[in-house]
Amino acid sequence: MVIGIVAGVLLAAVIIVVALFKLMWRVAEPNEALIISGSKHRTDGLEEGMGFRIVTGRGTLVLPGVQAVRKLSLDLNEADLNVDCVTKQGIPLKVHGVVIFKVGDDFVSIANAARRFLDQQKFMGDRVHNVFAGHLRSIVGGLTVEDMIRDRERLTGETRAASGTEMEKLGLIIDSLQIHEIQDPTGYIKNLAAPHAAAVQRDARIAEAEADRLATEAEQQAKARMSQAQRDSEILQAGYQAERDSAAAKARQAGPLAQAAAQQEVVVQETRVAELAARRREQQLQADVRKPADAAAYEKRTLAEAERDARISAAQAKARETELAAAAEATRVKTAAAAEAEATTARGTAAATATRATGEAEAEAARAKGLAAAEASRAQGLAEAEAIKARASALAENQEAVVAQQLAEQWPEIVRAGAQAFGSVDHMVLLNGADGVSDLFAKALTMGGTGLGLARQLLAAMGTADGPGAGTRAGTGPVAGAGGIGAGTGDAGGRDGGGRAGSGGHGRGDGPPAGGPAAGPPRAAPRVERVPVEEDGGIPGAGAR
Repeated sequence: MVIGIVAGVLLAAVIIVVALFKLMWRVAEPNEALIISGSKHRTDGLEEGMGFRIVTGRGTLVLPGVQAVRKLSLDLNEADLNVDCVTKQGIPLKVHGVVIFKVGDDFVSIANAARRFLDQQKFMGDRVHNVFAGHLRSIVGGLTVEDMIRDRERLTGETRAASGTEMEKLGLIIDSLQIHEIQDPTGYIKNLAAPHAAAVQRDARIAEAEADRLATEAEQQAKARMSQAQRDSEILQAGYQAERDSAAAKARQAGPLAQAAAQQEVVVQETRVAELAARRREQQLQADVRKPADAAAYEKRTLAEAERDARISAAQAKARETELAAAAEATRVKTAAAAEAEATTARGTAAATATRATGEAEAEAARAKGLAAAEASRAQGLAEAEAIKARASALAENQEAVVAQQLAEQWPEIVRAGAQAFGSVDHMVLLNGADGVSDLFAKALTMGGTGLGLARQLLAAMGTADGPGAGTRAGTGPVAGAGGIGAGTGDAGGRDGGGRAGSGGHGRGDGPPAGGPAAGPPRAAPRVERVPVEEDGGIPGAGAR
C-alpha cells in the first residue's frame, strides 16, 4: 500500500511537473513570432535595453506571472489602394491598386513591427494605405496621363522605391505592388483612346472584310476542288467502267482469240518448217554446186593473177634496166659536157687572154698613133700659125698682093661656089638666049668680085684702124669671116667669094661641103631653054616651052 501511495505521489508529481512544463513551454508557429517580455534579455542584432525577446520557429520557457508572451503574425497582408490623384496636367484621376506586404523575417523588422503593430495588427493595412497614398499622389503629380498609361511600370517602381524606406522603418517588406486601374472622371483617357479605338475599329472592319473575302475565296476554291474531285471521280469511274467493259469483251473474245492464236501458231510452225527445208536445200546446193564453182573460179583467178604479176615483174625489170641505162648515158653525157665545158672555158680563157693582149697592143698602137697625130697636128698648127703670122705680116705690108694671091689660090673654089648657086635650080628659063646666060654668069662673078672688093675694103679699114700693131688680128679676119659665112649656107659662102668660105663648107657648115656638087650626091644639071625675046615684050615661045 505504501508502494501504491508512493507511486501515486510520484505519478501526481509527474503530472504536476508535466502540467507546469506544459504551462510554461511555448512554441512559435512558422508564421508567427513570440514576443516575450517581462525580463531582461539580449537578442543578437538588437540594441541594448529593448526589454523583450523574440522567438521564431521553436519553443521556449516562459515563466507565468513573470513574463508575458504575445504573438506577432508573419502572414501576408493586403492593402487596397484607392487614391484620388491629380496629374501634372491638372487632370484628376483615381488610381486603384493593391499592396501585398508582410513583417520582415529578421529580428529587427519583427521588433519594429512589434513595437508599432503588436496590439494594432488589424490596422496595419490602413497604415500602409496611408503611406502609399501619399507617395502615389506625389509621384502622379509629376507625371502626365500619357506617361502613366504608356509607362505604368515606371509609376509602380517609383512608388515602391519611395515607400520602401518608410516600410522598412515599420518592419514591413513589400512583396508586390500592382496598379489595377486608372479611372478618368473627365473622359480624358477615353478621348485619347478614341482615335486609336477608331483605328482599331477600322482595322477590325478591314480585317473582318479581308477575312470574309478570304473565306469566300476559300469557299469558292473548296467548291472548285469539290467539282474537280467530283469530275476526277467520274473520270476514274468511267475509266474503271471502260476497263471492266474491255475486260468483259476480252473475256468474251478469249475463246475465238485463243483459237486464232492456236491457228497462228500452227501456221508459224509450218512456215518455220518450210524455211528450214529451204535452208537445208540451199546448203545442199552450196555444197554441191557453189563450192566447186568457187574453187574453179579461184583457181583461174589465181593463175591469171600469177601471170599478171609475172608480166608486171618483167616490165618492171625492163623499166629498171632502161632506167639504169639512161642514168649511165646521162652520166656519160654529163661527164662529156663537163669536159667540153672545161675545155670551152680553157679556150675562152685563152681567147680572152689573146684578145686582151691584142686589145692592149692595139690600144698602145692607137695611143702611139694618137700621139703622132697630135704631134703632127701640133706641128701643123704651129706651121699654120707661122703661116698666118707671115700672111698677116705680108697683109700688113702689101694687102693687095696677099689678096690677089689668095684669090688666085682659091679661084677654082670661088667659081665652084658660084656655080653651086644654080645647083638647086631644076628648070631655068632664059629670056634673052645666050646673052642671058652670059649675063647670069657675069653677075655671079661680079657678085664674087663685089664680095672680094668688100673684103679688101674691110681689111683696109681694119689695117687703118688698128695700125701696124694689129696685123695679127687683121690676118685672122678673113678666116673668121669666111668661116662664119660658110657656117651659114654653102651658097652664101660661094657668093661671098671668100677663099676660106669654101673651107667653111668643109667644116661645120649646114650647107653642102666645100666640094659643092662633087661632095654631095650626084644631081642632074639644070635644064636650060632658050626663049626668043620679041620687041613687043610678049613671050611668043611660051607655048614651045
